Amino acid sequence: IYGGTYNLLKHTLIDYGISTTFVDPSNLQEVEAAFQDNTKALYAETLGNPNSEVTDIDALAAIAHKHGVPLIIDNTFGTPYLIRPIAHGADIVVESATKFIGGHGTTIGGIIVDGGSFDWQAQAKKYPQLTSPNPSYHGISFVQAAGKAAFITRIRAILLRDTGATLSPVSCFIFLQGLETLSLRVERHVQNALQVLAYLKSVPQVKKVNHPALSTDPAQQELYRKYFPNGAGSIFTFEIDPEGDADGGARKAQDFIDRLQLFSLLANVADAKSLVIHPASTTHAELSEQEQRDQGIYPNTIRLSIGLENIDDILADLRQAFA
Repeated sequence: IYGGTYNLLKHTLIDYGISTTFVDPSNLQEVEAAFQDNTKALYAETLGNPNSEVTDIDALAAIAHKHGVPLIIDNTFGTPYLIRPIAHGADIVVESATKFIGGHGTTIGGIIVDGGSFDWQAQAKKYPQLTSPNPSYHGISFVQAAGKAAFITRIRAILLRDTGATLSPVSCFIFLQGLETLSLRVERHVQNALQVLAYLKSVPQVKKVNHPALSTDPAQQELYRKYFPNGAGSIFTFEIDPEGDADGGARKAQDFIDRLQLFSLLANVADAKSLVIHPASTTHAELSEQEQRDQGIYPNTIRLSIGLENIDDILADLRQAFA
């Protein structure tokens, strides 16, 4: 899970009386056992950050609905072009529009999509903010006014009003413009990524590549074929061989990153340009060493976000960095 999301759920929301139980989304028994009487939602990423593990959305949706809560899916890595989580049972989808939707790392924003599929009234005791009269709107409840669109209506009517988390017109323009080329860009991202994966698989200095296209786990292979017939995006990690490095490969990883010339060292992903980062010391630095390991992040882990450049240029840069 994205480091910023982890910290929001693990630390920040505690101040608001909201606690989170973290589980392995691939272990459905563990997910099932984690539900409590006061559980309000099940949250997962389509493709895990940073290793791009595929989530079984259909299975998680069935569990969430069995317990009377919505399934919220972060589809940032999956993209709206490669997969539509609502079609697989997700009730709410969130995405960082800064990534594939904008496509060029030029503006910051996010989106929330309410599938209108969850029956909030049937779970009225769990969601009084949606089902009880709202005094700022003359006592009308959002379920009464908007039905199954109550969730997104409350966000627009209350949270945007009170928090000011509204996109500027220029940001909206950039994201709308990005949507016009999303399919073309993602196809090129995926095409380039698959060729990079094939190359990394042959490099002696690479200990492991984490991408569902190369997974040896039969369950991941099956989920990859089911949910991502057109490819699972262009963001993944690999582990550089740590042999001879006293700090578990961190120095080797950072030296490799320093030798790259085409790749930009940025914490962003899904940009038109190829990006590289060392997750343990940047995007997931606020996690403890054990928390990092629990998420498959090690000192020798390097994350790549493959861009739209000519594939020959991308591969040439990787080759010279490994030389």
